[in-house]
Amino acid sequence: MTAPVTLHAAATPTAPALTLRPWCAQDVAALVEAYRDPELRRWAGPPVESEDEALRWVRDRERDWASGTRFGFAVLEEASEALDALDAAPPRLAGHVVLKGVGQGPGKASAEVGYWTAARARGRGVAPRALETLTAWAFRSFRAEGLECLELLHQVDNAASCRVAEKSGYTLGGILPSAPPAYPLDGHLHLRRAAVRPVRCQG
Repeated sequence: MTAPVTLHAAATPTAPALTLRPWCAQDVAALVEAYRDPELRRWAGPPVESEDEALRWVRDRERDWASGTRFGFAVLEEASEALDALDAAPPRLAGHVVLKGVGQGPGKASAEVGYWTAARARGRGVAPRALETLTAWAFRSFRAEGLECLELLHQVDNAASCRVAEKSGYTLGGILPSAPPAYPLDGHLHLRRAAVRPVRCQG
C-alpha cells in the first residue's frame, strides 16, 4: 500500500499554484458541479449525477489508494486574488489526474495516466501542469519497482487531450483501433519514458 501524498505545482505568471491530493468527502459538491459540464461528460466516463453518486465515486477512489495500483488526485487551484493569507479563499476544484495499473503483473514496466479539467479552470494550463507533477511523482515513487514507461490514451477526436499530452512530453506511439460501443473511434497512444535509453512499454 502507498500512503496518500499531497503534491504541488508552482504558480506561473498567469495561473495560480496547484495542489494535488487524494479525493475526499469534502469534494462531493464540487464533483457534482464539475460533471454538469457537457464537455466533461463526453470524455470522462459515466456521469456523476447526484451527491450520493459523487460520494460513491470518492469512496471508490479511496479504495483505489488502498489497493495500491490506482492513485487518483483531486487537482485544486489556489486562490490568486487574496492578498492576506488569513483572508484567502479556499482552493477550488480544477480537475483530476490518475495513475493506474502500477505493478500489475510480473515484468510489467508500464502504467497509464489520465486526467480531466473542470470547465471553470480551462485555459490556464491546469492539465499539463498537473500531469507533469503526477508524472514526476510516478517515476520517483515506482521506478525502483520497475516502472519505465507511462501511457496516455485518448480518442482521436479529442484534440484538447492530444495537446495536453504533447505539452507534457508524451509522444505519439501509435494508433489504437476502435472498440465499439465503448470506444467508437480509433485512439491515440502517447508514451513518456523514464529514461533516454530504449524501453519497450509492455501492455
